[in-house]
Amino acid sequence: MTSWLGTPEFKVGFLVVVVSGLIGVMALKVAEGPNLFSGHRQYEFKVDSASGLVQNSAVKMAGIKMGTIKEIILEDGQARIVINVDKNARITPSTQVQLKADGILGDKHIELVPGNAEEPQLESGSKLNVGPNKGGIDDLMVEVSRVAKGMNDLMETLNRATKEGNDDTRLGRIIGNIEAITADLRDVTGENKEKINEIIERVRNLSKNVDTYINEESLARVDRSLKNIEEITGKINKGEGTLGRLVNDEQTVEELNSAISNVNKFLGGADKLQTSVDFHSEFMANDNNKSFLGIKLQPGLDRYYEVAVISDSIGVTREESVDAVENGVQRHATYRKTFKNNFKLTALFAKNFWDLTVKGGIIENFGGVGFDYHLLSDKSLTISSEFFNFNELQIRAFVRYNFFKGVYVVGGGDNLAGKGETSASAFVGAGIFITNDDLKMLASKISF
Repeated sequence: MTSWLGTPEFKVGFLVVVVSGLIGVMALKVAEGPNLFSGHRQYEFKVDSASGLVQNSAVKMAGIKMGTIKEIILEDGQARIVINVDKNARITPSTQVQLKADGILGDKHIELVPGNAEEPQLESGSKLNVGPNKGGIDDLMVEVSRVAKGMNDLMETLNRATKEGNDDTRLGRIIGNIEAITADLRDVTGENKEKINEIIERVRNLSKNVDTYINEESLARVDRSLKNIEEITGKINKGEGTLGRLVNDEQTVEELNSAISNVNKFLGGADKLQTSVDFHSEFMANDNNKSFLGIKLQPGLDRYYEVAVISDSIGVTREESVDAVENGVQRHATYRKTFKNNFKLTALFAKNFWDLTVKGGIIENFGGVGFDYHLLSDKSLTISSEFFNFNELQIRAFVRYNFFKGVYVVGGGDNLAGKGETSASAFVGAGIFITNDDLKMLASKISF
């Protein structure tokens, strides 16, 4: 007897069961998302409105379905949404949830925005952060409502400005000003209509006079003038006259070029001349003070000239001789007189030898010499000494430091030999100096 396993009825029934099972599995796969049998993780989050979301709708990442919405629950006035996500999806603490619109009808799905890949995987059951929504019909309606409200406010403002003459808004004030101006123009034109007609008549007469003067005779004069210009340019082109020789004679051109070159050399040398103005004050330990105002002209890197005037609180002392007769005897007397308002003069020529500068000339009204030694790479630190008035030897030694462009400090000792009417004294001071470029800029600012 043939086995029942081989019967056609059994084969058909077995095929029906297998196909039904496959259909059921595929249906579950479509409903629950990809990797149904590979497991999933469950997460939740809260939003103010779950409008557009339905249970079992898609949860996507980068546009790919990675899970479904398990349930939507009302909790404390908010929507708590629980989702199932494929366990292979990388969910970290910085992953964000966005509600993205599927169309203009209000349907939405949940989009997972990946976070930092270096963070650990977020445990199942954790809460996700909610990011900004990506628009939909609700957001569109909000924007439309806002625009409509703005248009309504604008129309109300226009209505008040045009009909009621409201001065509370800028538009209302503008319209009021225009109305006042047009009224003034109406009054002016109405009261001065005859004068305006007279002005128009004068303009018409002026145009007639212009037409009268611009006639055939005037055009003939213009033609003769053009001919004269043509003759002059022709003579110049032929080399006739002074201008002609200047333009055509090569020797004249060369001499002119040579003269221009010499002028350029002179101006160029003057342009290379470095000029600076220096002002500083010194305060002595013996309650005296000095102020220096000088100008330095440097035609080259190896030398410069310096002229300065000095105001000294001690004043300028001069010796005067007087011949007098006392008790019938003629006597010759010499005495010193101090002038408080007189200035002292310094005029020096200086020569640079690398970092050493040697200078000589007049120092504070007396002959003298000085030495400067420059330190640091930018020569901002200078050690100086000056020797003058060799009858009563005056010695000054000081240090100057340019700590900022155009500003410096100075300190040292004055009258270190201790001769004369004043004793040796330490001093400190500060000053400013203006360079050639600064002077050019000031000259350009004050020029008319």
